[in-house]
Amino acid sequence: MALKPLIGLLGVLVAALNAQFNELVMAAALADVRGAFGISHDPGLWIGSVYASGVVFGMALGPWLAVTFTLRRFTLFAIGLVCGTTLLIPFAPDLSVMLGLRLFQGLGGGFTIPLLMMTALRVLTPPIRLYGLAIYALTATFSPAISSSIAALWTDIVDWRFVFFEALPLGALAAVLVWHGLPQDHSRYERLHQFDWRGALLLAIGAGTLTTLMYHGDHKDWFNSEEVWVLVLLCAVTFALLALNEWHHPLPVLKLQLLKQRNFAYGVLGLFLFVVLSLSSSLVPQTYLVEIQGYRALQGHWITLLIALGQFLMLPAVAFLLDHRWADARIVTLFGLALIGMACLGNAALDASWNREQFYLWQALQAVGQPMVVLPLLMMATNTVKGPEEGPFASALVNATRSLAAPVGIGILEFIERWRGALHSERLVEQVGQTRFQPMFAPNSLLPGSSPAVSEQGERLARAVVAQANVLTAADTFLILAAFGVALALLVVLLPVRTYPPRILFARG
Repeated sequence: MALKPLIGLLGVLVAALNAQFNELVMAAALADVRGAFGISHDPGLWIGSVYASGVVFGMALGPWLAVTFTLRRFTLFAIGLVCGTTLLIPFAPDLSVMLGLRLFQGLGGGFTIPLLMMTALRVLTPPIRLYGLAIYALTATFSPAISSSIAALWTDIVDWRFVFFEALPLGALAAVLVWHGLPQDHSRYERLHQFDWRGALLLAIGAGTLTTLMYHGDHKDWFNSEEVWVLVLLCAVTFALLALNEWHHPLPVLKLQLLKQRNFAYGVLGLFLFVVLSLSSSLVPQTYLVEIQGYRALQGHWITLLIALGQFLMLPAVAFLLDHRWADARIVTLFGLALIGMACLGNAALDASWNREQFYLWQALQAVGQPMVVLPLLMMATNTVKGPEEGPFASALVNATRSLAAPVGIGILEFIERWRGALHSERLVEQVGQTRFQPMFAPNSLLPGSSPAVSEQGERLARAVVAQANVLTAADTFLILAAFGVALALLVVLLPVRTYPPRILFARG
Protein backbone atom coordinates (compact mmCIF):
# COMPACT_ATOMS: atom_id res chain seq x y z
CA MET A 1 0.00 0.00 0.00
CA ALA A 2 1.02 3.66 -0.44
CA LEU A 3 3.34 5.25 2.09
CA LYS A 4 1.70 8.69 2.34
CA PRO A 5 -1.50 7.52 4.09
CA LEU A 6 0.64 5.70 6.66
CA ILE A 7 2.54 8.94 7.30
CA GLY A 8 -0.80 10.66 7.82
CA LEU A 9 -1.90 7.92 10.22
CA LEU A 10 1.34 8.40 12.17
CA GLY A 11 0.56 12.10 12.40
CA VAL A 12 -2.91 11.42 13.79
CA LEU A 13 -1.36 9.00 16.31
CA VAL A 14 1.09 11.68 17.50
CA ALA A 15 -1.79 14.17 17.74
CA ALA A 16 -3.90 11.71 19.76
CA LEU A 17 -1.04 10.94 22.14
CA ASN A 18 -0.39 14.67 22.52
CA ALA A 19 -4.04 15.26 23.40
CA GLN A 20 -3.98 12.45 25.96
CA PHE A 21 -0.79 13.74 27.55
CA ASN A 22 -2.52 17.09 28.02
CA GLU A 23 -5.14 15.33 30.12
CA LEU A 24 -3.17 12.64 31.92
CA VAL A 25 0.10 14.47 32.59
CA MET A 26 -1.87 17.44 33.87
CA ALA A 27 -3.85 15.13 36.17
CA ALA A 28 -0.64 13.60 37.53
CA ALA A 29 0.93 17.03 38.07
CA LEU A 30 -2.25 18.73 39.29
CA ALA A 31 -0.96 19.40 42.82
CA ASP A 32 2.11 21.21 41.46
CA VAL A 33 0.05 23.22 38.97
CA ARG A 34 -2.48 24.20 41.66
CA GLY A 35 0.37 25.28 43.91
CA ALA A 36 1.94 27.38 41.17
CA PHE A 37 -1.36 29.16 40.54
CA GLY A 38 -2.27 29.40 44.23
CA ILE A 39 -5.48 27.39 43.73
CA SER A 40 -6.85 25.43 46.69
CA HIS A 41 -8.25 21.89 46.47
CA ASP A 42 -11.97 22.57 46.06
CA PRO A 43 -11.75 25.16 43.26
CA GLY A 44 -9.08 22.96 41.69
CA LEU A 45 -11.66 20.22 41.12
CA TRP A 46 -13.06 22.30 38.26
CA ILE A 47 -9.73 22.05 36.41
CA GLY A 48 -10.40 18.36 35.80
CA SER A 49 -14.16 18.44 35.44
CA VAL A 50 -14.41 21.15 32.76
CA TYR A 51 -11.71 19.40 30.75
CA ALA A 52 -13.57 16.10 30.97
CA SER A 53 -16.78 17.80 29.81
CA GLY A 54 -15.00 19.09 26.73
CA VAL A 55 -13.50 15.67 25.99
CA VAL A 56 -16.86 13.86 26.14
CA PHE A 57 -18.53 16.38 23.84
CA GLY A 58 -15.57 16.46 21.45
CA MET A 59 -15.22 12.69 21.14
CA ALA A 60 -18.88 12.31 20.21
CA LEU A 61 -18.95 15.19 17.75
CA GLY A 62 -15.46 14.95 16.22
CA PRO A 63 -16.07 12.20 13.61
CA TRP A 64 -19.25 13.89 12.34
CA LEU A 65 -17.40 17.17 11.86
CA ALA A 66 -14.42 15.42 10.25
CA VAL A 67 -16.67 13.97 7.55
CA THR A 68 -18.27 17.36 6.96
CA PHE A 69 -15.12 19.51 6.84
CA THR A 70 -12.76 16.72 5.58
CA LEU A 71 -10.54 14.56 7.75
CA ARG A 72 -7.31 16.39 6.90
CA ARG A 73 -8.64 19.89 7.48
CA PHE A 74 -10.47 19.04 10.70
CA THR A 75 -7.49 17.15 12.15
CA LEU A 76 -5.27 20.17 11.58
CA PHE A 77 -7.89 22.38 13.25
CA ALA A 78 -8.06 20.04 16.27
CA ILE A 79 -4.26 20.02 16.59
CA GLY A 80 -4.21 23.82 16.47
CA LEU A 81 -6.97 24.09 19.09
CA VAL A 82 -5.12 21.75 21.45
CA CYS A 83 -1.77 23.49 21.06
CA GLY A 84 -3.15 27.02 21.20
CA THR A 85 -5.15 26.56 24.38
CA THR A 86 -2.44 24.48 26.06
CA LEU A 87 0.27 27.07 25.52
CA LEU A 88 -1.94 29.86 26.90
CA ILE A 89 -2.86 28.11 30.17
CA PRO A 90 0.43 28.85 32.06
CA PHE A 91 -0.18 32.56 31.45
CA ALA A 92 -3.83 32.59 32.56
CA PRO A 93 -4.37 35.60 34.87
CA ASP A 94 -7.00 33.91 37.05
CA LEU A 95 -8.94 30.69 37.57
CA SER A 96 -11.89 31.72 35.38
CA VAL A 97 -9.70 32.24 32.32
CA MET A 98 -7.85 29.02 33.04
CA LEU A 99 -11.09 27.03 33.22
CA GLY A 100 -12.26 28.50 29.92
CA LEU A 101 -9.00 27.47 28.28
CA ARG A 102 -9.25 24.00 29.85
CA LEU A 103 -12.75 23.56 28.41
CA PHE A 104 -11.54 24.31 24.87
CA GLN A 105 -8.39 22.26 25.47
CA GLY A 106 -10.59 19.30 26.37
CA LEU A 107 -12.79 19.95 23.34
CA GLY A 108 -9.72 19.85 21.07
CA GLY A 109 -8.46 16.68 22.72
CA GLY A 110 -11.87 15.09 22.36
CA PHE A 111 -11.93 16.00 18.66
CA THR A 112 -8.51 14.42 18.09
CA ILE A 113 -8.64 10.96 19.68
CA PRO A 114 -11.56 9.41 17.71
CA LEU A 115 -9.92 10.60 14.49
CA LEU A 116 -7.22 7.99 15.10
CA MET A 117 -9.68 5.09 14.90
CA MET A 118 -11.47 6.76 12.01
CA THR A 119 -8.19 7.16 10.08
CA ALA A 120 -7.04 3.62 10.86
CA LEU A 121 -10.29 2.13 9.54
CA ARG A 122 -9.97 4.19 6.38
CA VAL A 123 -6.26 3.86 5.65
CA LEU A 124 -5.36 0.33 6.68
CA THR A 125 -6.19 -2.57 4.40
CA PRO A 126 -7.52 -5.79 6.00
CA PRO A 127 -4.14 -7.62 5.95
CA ILE A 128 -2.59 -5.04 8.31
CA ARG A 129 -5.64 -3.63 10.08
CA LEU A 130 -4.96 -5.56 13.30
CA TYR A 131 -1.61 -3.84 13.65
CA GLY A 132 -3.31 -0.50 13.08
CA LEU A 133 -5.73 -1.29 15.88
CA ALA A 134 -2.68 -2.00 18.05
CA ILE A 135 -1.62 1.59 17.34
CA TYR A 136 -5.00 2.86 18.52
CA ALA A 137 -4.74 0.60 21.59
CA LEU A 138 -1.71 2.64 22.67
CA THR A 139 -4.14 5.40 23.67
CA ALA A 140 -5.86 2.99 26.08
CA THR A 141 -2.81 1.24 27.56
CA PHE A 142 0.39 3.19 26.88
CA SER A 143 -0.71 6.81 27.45
CA PRO A 144 -2.21 6.33 30.95
CA ALA A 145 0.88 4.42 32.05
CA ILE A 146 3.58 6.76 30.68
CA SER A 147 1.89 9.97 31.85
CA SER A 148 3.17 9.62 35.43
CA SER A 149 6.75 9.38 34.19
CA ILE A 150 6.35 12.46 32.00
CA ALA A 151 4.76 14.40 34.87
CA ALA A 152 7.64 13.37 37.16
CA LEU A 153 10.16 14.62 34.59
CA TRP A 154 8.55 18.05 34.28
CA THR A 155 7.60 18.72 37.91
CA ASP A 156 10.59 17.20 39.75
CA ILE A 157 13.44 17.85 37.30
CA VAL A 158 12.60 20.56 34.73
CA ASP A 159 9.75 23.02 35.36
CA TRP A 160 6.00 22.64 35.89
CA ARG A 161 5.27 24.83 32.85
CA PHE A 162 6.56 22.07 30.59
CA VAL A 163 3.41 20.15 31.51
CA PHE A 164 1.89 22.53 28.95
CA PHE A 165 4.87 23.43 26.74
CA GLU A 166 5.36 19.78 25.74
CA ALA A 167 2.34 20.14 23.45
CA LEU A 168 4.17 22.43 21.01
CA PRO A 169 6.80 20.06 19.51
CA LEU A 170 4.40 17.11 19.43
CA GLY A 171 1.65 19.21 17.89
CA ALA A 172 4.00 20.67 15.27
CA LEU A 173 5.24 17.21 14.30
CA ALA A 174 1.69 15.87 14.10
CA ALA A 175 0.55 18.79 11.93
CA VAL A 176 3.39 18.30 9.43
CA LEU A 177 2.73 14.56 9.14
CA VAL A 178 -1.03 15.04 8.77
CA TRP A 179 -0.63 17.84 6.22
CA HIS A 180 1.73 15.70 4.14
CA GLY A 181 0.11 12.30 4.52
CA LEU A 182 -3.68 12.59 4.65
CA PRO A 183 -5.52 13.13 1.36
CA GLN A 184 -7.60 16.26 0.86
CA ASP A 185 -11.20 15.15 0.37
CA HIS A 186 -14.09 17.24 -0.85
CA SER A 187 -16.00 19.10 1.83
CA ARG A 188 -19.57 18.03 2.47
CA TYR A 189 -21.12 21.23 3.78
CA GLU A 190 -24.59 20.06 2.76
CA ARG A 191 -24.54 17.87 5.88
CA LEU A 192 -24.81 21.03 7.98
CA HIS A 193 -28.45 21.35 6.87
CA GLN A 194 -29.11 18.05 8.68
CA PHE A 195 -26.93 18.75 11.70
CA ASP A 196 -28.32 17.20 14.88
CA TRP A 197 -28.55 20.43 16.90
CA ARG A 198 -30.90 18.93 19.48
CA GLY A 199 -28.61 15.95 20.01
CA ALA A 200 -25.54 18.17 20.31
CA LEU A 201 -27.27 20.35 22.91
CA LEU A 202 -28.42 17.34 24.94
CA LEU A 203 -24.94 15.85 24.69
CA ALA A 204 -23.34 19.05 25.97
CA ILE A 205 -25.74 19.20 28.93
CA GLY A 206 -25.34 15.50 29.70
CA ALA A 207 -21.54 15.61 29.47
CA GLY A 208 -21.30 18.65 31.72
CA THR A 209 -23.74 17.21 34.24
CA LEU A 210 -22.13 13.77 34.46
CA THR A 211 -18.56 15.01 34.76
CA THR A 212 -19.57 17.57 37.39
CA LEU A 213 -21.34 14.83 39.34
CA MET A 214 -18.35 12.48 39.21
CA TYR A 215 -15.68 15.06 40.04
CA HIS A 216 -17.63 16.97 42.71
CA GLY A 217 -19.84 14.25 44.19
CA ASP A 218 -17.41 13.34 46.96
CA HIS A 219 -16.90 17.00 47.86
CA LYS A 220 -20.70 17.36 48.15
CA ASP A 221 -20.99 14.21 50.33
CA TRP A 222 -22.62 12.24 47.53
CA PHE A 223 -26.26 11.32 48.10
CA ASN A 224 -26.49 13.28 51.33
CA SER A 225 -26.53 16.40 49.17
CA GLU A 226 -29.56 17.81 47.37
CA GLU A 227 -27.27 19.14 44.64
CA VAL A 228 -26.08 15.62 43.87
CA TRP A 229 -29.64 14.35 43.56
CA VAL A 230 -30.45 17.21 41.17
CA LEU A 231 -27.42 16.31 39.04
CA VAL A 232 -28.40 12.62 39.03
CA LEU A 233 -31.95 13.44 37.93
CA LEU A 234 -30.78 15.87 35.26
CA CYS A 235 -28.25 13.32 34.02
CA ALA A 236 -30.85 10.55 33.73
CA VAL A 237 -33.38 12.74 31.91
CA THR A 238 -30.81 14.24 29.55
CA PHE A 239 -29.29 10.92 28.46
CA ALA A 240 -32.73 9.35 28.04
CA LEU A 241 -33.79 12.21 25.76
CA LEU A 242 -30.46 11.99 23.93
CA ALA A 243 -30.94 8.27 23.24
CA LEU A 244 -34.48 8.87 21.97
CA ASN A 245 -33.35 11.72 19.72
CA GLU A 246 -30.35 9.87 18.28
CA TRP A 247 -32.41 6.77 17.49
CA HIS A 248 -34.84 8.70 15.29
CA HIS A 249 -32.58 11.38 13.75
CA PRO A 250 -31.70 10.82 10.05
CA LEU A 251 -28.06 11.91 10.51
CA PRO A 252 -27.30 11.55 14.23
CA VAL A 253 -24.14 12.38 16.11
CA LEU A 254 -24.30 8.91 17.72
CA LYS A 255 -25.74 6.11 15.59
CA LEU A 256 -27.21 3.88 18.30
CA GLN A 257 -28.47 1.34 15.76
CA LEU A 258 -24.91 -0.02 15.61
CA LEU A 259 -25.51 -1.47 19.09
CA LYS A 260 -27.84 -4.05 17.54
CA GLN A 261 -24.70 -5.92 16.48
CA ARG A 262 -23.57 -8.04 19.39
CA ASN A 263 -19.85 -7.66 18.84
CA PHE A 264 -20.07 -3.89 18.48
CA ALA A 265 -22.21 -3.63 21.61
CA TYR A 266 -19.57 -5.67 23.42
CA GLY A 267 -16.86 -3.32 22.15
CA VAL A 268 -18.66 -0.26 23.51
CA LEU A 269 -19.57 -1.74 26.91
CA GLY A 270 -16.33 -3.67 27.24
CA LEU A 271 -14.11 -0.66 26.59
CA PHE A 272 -16.03 1.30 29.23
CA LEU A 273 -15.42 -1.42 31.83
CA PHE A 274 -11.80 -1.83 30.75
CA VAL A 275 -11.01 1.87 31.27
CA VAL A 276 -12.41 1.65 34.82
CA LEU A 277 -10.56 -1.62 35.45
CA SER A 278 -7.26 -0.18 34.20
CA LEU A 279 -7.26 2.27 37.12
CA SER A 280 -6.05 -0.70 39.19
CA SER A 281 -2.66 -0.39 37.47
CA SER A 282 -2.28 3.38 37.42
CA LEU A 283 -4.22 5.68 39.72
CA VAL A 284 -4.75 3.33 42.68
CA PRO A 285 -1.13 2.19 43.26
CA GLN A 286 0.17 5.69 42.52
CA THR A 287 -2.22 7.19 45.05
CA TYR A 288 -1.13 4.62 47.66
CA LEU A 289 2.56 5.43 47.18
CA VAL A 290 2.02 9.20 47.26
CA GLU A 291 -0.51 9.51 50.08
CA ILE A 292 0.57 6.66 52.36
CA GLN A 293 4.29 6.18 51.69
CA GLY A 294 5.02 9.84 50.90
CA TYR A 295 6.52 9.24 47.46
CA ARG A 296 7.14 12.04 44.99
CA ALA A 297 6.12 11.52 41.38
CA LEU A 298 9.75 10.87 40.41
CA GLN A 299 9.98 8.04 42.93
CA GLY A 300 6.67 6.33 42.19
CA HIS A 301 6.46 6.47 38.41
CA TRP A 302 8.51 3.30 37.87
CA ILE A 303 5.55 1.02 38.53
CA THR A 304 3.54 2.52 35.67
CA LEU A 305 6.57 2.93 33.38
CA LEU A 306 6.86 -0.88 33.47
CA ILE A 307 3.39 -1.17 31.93
CA ALA A 308 4.04 1.56 29.35
CA LEU A 309 7.23 0.01 28.02
CA GLY A 310 5.66 -3.44 27.98
CA GLN A 311 3.06 -2.30 25.44
CA PHE A 312 5.66 -1.99 22.67
CA LEU A 313 6.32 -5.71 23.01
CA MET A 314 2.88 -7.00 23.93
CA LEU A 315 0.62 -5.16 21.46
CA PRO A 316 2.44 -6.42 18.32
CA ALA A 317 2.63 -9.89 19.89
CA VAL A 318 -1.11 -9.98 20.62
CA ALA A 319 -1.86 -8.65 17.12
CA PHE A 320 0.27 -11.45 15.64
CA LEU A 321 -1.56 -14.01 17.79
CA LEU A 322 -5.01 -12.76 16.79
CA ASP A 323 -4.04 -12.78 13.11
CA HIS A 324 -4.44 -16.57 13.00
CA ARG A 325 -7.69 -18.37 12.23
CA TRP A 326 -7.36 -20.69 15.23
CA ALA A 327 -7.05 -17.81 17.73
CA ASP A 328 -10.41 -17.03 19.35
CA ALA A 329 -10.46 -13.39 20.47
CA ARG A 330 -12.83 -14.25 23.32
CA ILE A 331 -10.42 -16.80 24.80
CA VAL A 332 -7.52 -14.37 24.51
CA THR A 333 -9.62 -11.76 26.32
CA LEU A 334 -10.51 -14.14 29.15
CA PHE A 335 -6.86 -15.07 29.60
CA GLY A 336 -5.93 -11.38 29.79
CA LEU A 337 -8.68 -10.74 32.33
CA ALA A 338 -7.39 -13.64 34.42
CA LEU A 339 -3.96 -11.99 34.56
CA ILE A 340 -5.45 -8.61 35.50
CA GLY A 341 -7.61 -10.31 38.14
CA MET A 342 -4.55 -12.02 39.62
CA ALA A 343 -2.81 -8.64 39.74
CA CYS A 344 -5.76 -7.03 41.55
CA LEU A 345 -5.94 -9.86 44.09
CA GLY A 346 -2.18 -9.74 44.62
CA ASN A 347 -2.29 -5.99 45.21
CA ALA A 348 -5.24 -6.44 47.59
CA ALA A 349 -2.82 -8.16 49.99
CA LEU A 350 -0.92 -4.90 50.53
CA ASP A 351 -0.13 -3.60 53.99
CA ALA A 352 1.59 -0.55 55.42
CA SER A 353 5.04 -2.00 54.70
CA TRP A 354 4.55 -2.07 50.91
CA ASN A 355 6.71 0.14 48.72
CA ARG A 356 7.02 0.23 44.95
CA GLU A 357 9.10 -2.98 44.88
CA GLN A 358 6.12 -5.02 46.07
CA PHE A 359 4.03 -3.80 43.10
CA TYR A 360 6.41 -4.82 40.30
CA LEU A 361 5.23 -8.43 39.90
CA TRP A 362 1.56 -7.48 39.78
CA GLN A 363 2.27 -4.58 37.41
CA ALA A 364 4.06 -7.02 35.10
CA LEU A 365 0.89 -9.13 34.99
CA GLN A 366 -1.08 -5.99 34.13
CA ALA A 367 1.38 -5.17 31.34
CA VAL A 368 0.74 -8.59 29.78
CA GLY A 369 -2.99 -8.76 30.49
CA GLN A 370 -4.18 -5.33 29.36
CA PRO A 371 -3.29 -5.64 25.64
CA MET A 372 -4.84 -9.12 25.66
CA VAL A 373 -8.14 -7.48 26.61
CA VAL A 374 -8.21 -4.26 24.64
CA LEU A 375 -6.91 -5.46 21.26
CA PRO A 376 -9.33 -8.41 20.86
CA LEU A 377 -12.11 -6.04 21.95
CA LEU A 378 -11.21 -3.56 19.21
CA MET A 379 -10.97 -6.32 16.62
CA MET A 380 -14.40 -7.72 17.48
CA ALA A 381 -15.97 -4.25 17.43
CA THR A 382 -14.41 -2.98 14.20
CA ASN A 383 -15.04 -6.22 12.30
CA THR A 384 -18.71 -5.25 12.35
CA VAL A 385 -18.03 -2.02 10.40
CA LYS A 386 -19.34 -2.86 6.95
CA GLY A 387 -18.13 0.12 4.93
CA PRO A 388 -16.32 3.47 5.04
CA GLU A 389 -19.57 5.31 5.72
CA GLU A 390 -19.98 3.45 9.04
CA GLY A 391 -16.43 4.14 10.25
CA PRO A 392 -17.08 7.65 11.63
CA PHE A 393 -20.26 6.53 13.41
CA ALA A 394 -18.45 3.56 14.95
CA SER A 395 -15.56 5.75 16.09
CA ALA A 396 -17.91 8.32 17.64
CA LEU A 397 -19.89 5.76 19.62
CA VAL A 398 -16.87 3.80 20.87
CA ASN A 399 -14.90 6.87 21.89
CA ALA A 400 -17.81 8.80 23.40
CA THR A 401 -18.55 5.87 25.70
CA ARG A 402 -14.87 5.50 26.49
CA SER A 403 -14.61 9.19 27.40
CA LEU A 404 -17.39 8.76 29.96
CA ALA A 405 -15.49 5.92 31.65
CA ALA A 406 -12.66 8.14 32.94
CA PRO A 407 -14.79 10.51 35.08
CA VAL A 408 -17.05 7.63 36.13
CA GLY A 409 -13.99 5.66 37.24
CA ILE A 410 -12.72 8.60 39.28
CA GLY A 411 -16.15 8.99 40.88
CA ILE A 412 -16.24 5.28 41.73
CA LEU A 413 -12.81 5.44 43.38
CA GLU A 414 -13.79 8.47 45.45
CA PHE A 415 -17.02 6.80 46.50
CA ILE A 416 -15.10 3.67 47.55
CA GLU A 417 -12.65 5.80 49.51
CA ARG A 418 -15.44 7.56 51.40
CA TRP A 419 -17.53 4.41 51.98
CA ARG A 420 -14.80 1.95 52.94
CA GLY A 421 -12.56 4.58 54.50
CA ALA A 422 -15.27 5.66 56.94
CA LEU A 423 -16.04 2.02 57.79
CA HIS A 424 -12.41 1.13 58.50
CA SER A 425 -11.84 4.31 60.51
CA GLU A 426 -14.84 3.57 62.73
CA ARG A 427 -13.75 -0.02 63.34
CA LEU A 428 -10.16 0.93 64.10
CA VAL A 429 -11.28 3.64 66.53
CA GLU A 430 -13.57 1.12 68.27
CA GLN A 431 -10.70 -1.35 68.64
CA VAL A 432 -8.39 1.33 69.97
CA GLY A 433 -11.08 2.52 72.38
CA GLN A 434 -11.31 -0.91 73.99
CA THR A 435 -7.66 -0.72 75.08
CA ARG A 436 -7.21 3.03 75.25
CA PHE A 437 -5.75 3.16 78.78
CA GLN A 438 -3.12 0.45 78.32
CA PRO A 439 -0.71 2.38 76.10
CA MET A 440 -1.51 5.67 77.81
CA PHE A 441 -0.30 4.54 81.25
CA ALA A 442 2.45 2.21 80.15
CA PRO A 443 5.81 2.94 81.88
CA ASN A 444 7.45 4.32 78.73
CA SER A 445 4.58 6.73 78.12
CA LEU A 446 5.07 8.74 81.31
CA LEU A 447 6.79 12.09 81.32
CA PRO A 448 9.42 12.90 84.02
CA GLY A 449 6.72 14.39 86.23
CA SER A 450 4.82 11.04 86.15
CA SER A 451 1.93 12.48 84.11
CA PRO A 452 0.73 10.59 81.06
CA ALA A 453 2.03 11.83 77.71
CA VAL A 454 -1.53 11.95 76.50
CA SER A 455 -1.13 14.60 73.82
CA GLU A 456 1.89 13.06 72.10
CA GLN A 457 0.51 9.52 72.32
CA GLY A 458 -2.87 10.65 71.04
CA GLU A 459 -1.40 12.40 68.01
CA ARG A 460 0.70 9.38 67.07
CA LEU A 461 -2.28 7.11 67.56
CA ALA A 462 -4.53 9.29 65.39
CA ARG A 463 -1.96 9.30 62.58
CA ALA A 464 -1.59 5.53 62.82
CA VAL A 465 -5.36 5.01 62.63
CA VAL A 466 -5.66 7.24 59.54
CA ALA A 467 -2.73 5.52 57.82
CA GLN A 468 -4.07 2.03 58.51
CA ALA A 469 -7.57 3.01 57.36
CA ASN A 470 -6.06 4.27 54.09
CA VAL A 471 -4.17 1.00 53.60
CA LEU A 472 -7.30 -1.09 54.17
CA THR A 473 -9.28 1.16 51.83
CA ALA A 474 -6.67 0.73 49.09
CA ALA A 475 -6.87 -3.05 49.51
CA ASP A 476 -10.67 -2.91 49.23
CA THR A 477 -10.36 -0.79 46.08
CA PHE A 478 -8.30 -3.47 44.37
CA LEU A 479 -10.90 -6.10 45.32
CA ILE A 480 -13.78 -4.00 43.98
CA LEU A 481 -11.92 -3.34 40.73
CA ALA A 482 -11.34 -7.08 40.45
CA ALA A 483 -15.14 -7.40 40.54
CA PHE A 484 -15.27 -5.12 37.48
CA GLY A 485 -12.95 -7.62 35.82
CA VAL A 486 -15.38 -10.42 36.66
CA ALA A 487 -18.23 -8.37 35.17
CA LEU A 488 -16.23 -7.88 31.98
CA ALA A 489 -15.47 -11.61 31.82
CA LEU A 490 -19.19 -12.39 32.09
CA LEU A 491 -19.84 -9.91 29.29
CA VAL A 492 -17.26 -11.71 27.12
CA VAL A 493 -18.95 -15.05 27.74
CA LEU A 494 -22.50 -13.83 27.11
CA LEU A 495 -22.41 -11.14 24.40
CA PRO A 496 -19.85 -11.40 21.57
CA VAL A 497 -19.75 -14.13 18.93
CA ARG A 498 -16.73 -15.70 17.25
CA THR A 499 -15.02 -13.55 14.65
CA TYR A 500 -11.89 -13.90 12.55
CA PRO A 501 -8.98 -11.56 11.82
CA PRO A 502 -9.74 -8.88 9.21
CA ARG A 503 -7.42 -10.35 6.58
CA ILE A 504 -9.48 -13.57 6.63
CA LEU A 505 -12.93 -12.12 7.32
CA PHE A 506 -12.87 -9.48 4.58
CA ALA A 507 -11.06 -11.71 2.10
CA ARG A 508 -14.02 -14.11 2.31
CA GLY A 509 -16.50 -11.23 2.03
